[in-house]
Amino acid sequence: MRERLAAKVTGGPAVLPVAVLILLAVLAGCTSAPEPAGAGGRSAGGRWQPEPGTDWQWQLSGRLDTTVDAPVYDIDGFDHDASQVAGLHRKGRKVICYLSTGAWEEFRPDADDFPAAVLGKSNGWAGERWLDIRRTDVLEPLMEARIAMCAKKGFDAVEPDNMDGYRNRSGFPLTAAHQLRYNRLVARAAHRHGMAVGLKNDLPQIPELVGDFDFAVNEQCAQYEECEELSPFVKAGKAVFHVEYELPVARFCADSRRLGLSSLLKKYELGVWRERCPAAGA
Repeated sequence: MRERLAAKVTGGPAVLPVAVLILLAVLAGCTSAPEPAGAGGRSAGGRWQPEPGTDWQWQLSGRLDTTVDAPVYDIDGFDHDASQVAGLHRKGRKVICYLSTGAWEEFRPDADDFPAAVLGKSNGWAGERWLDIRRTDVLEPLMEARIAMCAKKGFDAVEPDNMDGYRNRSGFPLTAAHQLRYNRLVARAAHRHGMAVGLKNDLPQIPELVGDFDFAVNEQCAQYEECEELSPFVKAGKAVFHVEYELPVARFCADSRRLGLSSLLKKYELGVWRERCPAAGA
């Protein structure tokens, strides 16, 4: 194209034909600058990429409160519709779609689509059971449908939960290799639909999975003295969204600031209430 449009110099200024000028104008009009990532993030391969230290709100129960002053909301993918996601977008928020990808939940509308053979032991929550993540032939289309639902509603990212069944008494002989394969399967599905994806807990596999995921979500790393293990995400310029439930903020916020974590104190029911870490020196 460049050679075809280059003018020949023949002893005077080059003059482009009118038709070529029109074509150039049309092409210029079709080219737009990339949309800014916003909400404390940048664009990575066309996807939103939250950066370390980005504030957030995590609400999985109760009526959604959209007045919380946080640039990122993490909310239940089944319980909220496209209009609610769009409403948060109008406020300049990025929105993460919470899904359980490693455990079956009896209260979900697609619960009957899961055959009994892939349902294991309880994961400790009422109505939930670990999934046999070895059975990707069964689970991949089910998770693909759930992730597609998030994309259709306009979510920016996915938080897949229960991604460490191999470390629990799931009822199946799951290994670290099974978990790596399954977690990467989920990450690829989110990326195919143009969304970012977070690694939930699963600290031992962070070195192997940090390149596959766009951010991390962690519960209680301070209580169990594990927060240093999340450093690969921060070093890669990827946010770590972190909550504690039992420690006061004075017990973990200094370390969170040092490590670059986006830390909150929440209650176990994950309602509206949250307590942010105070600013340094406050």
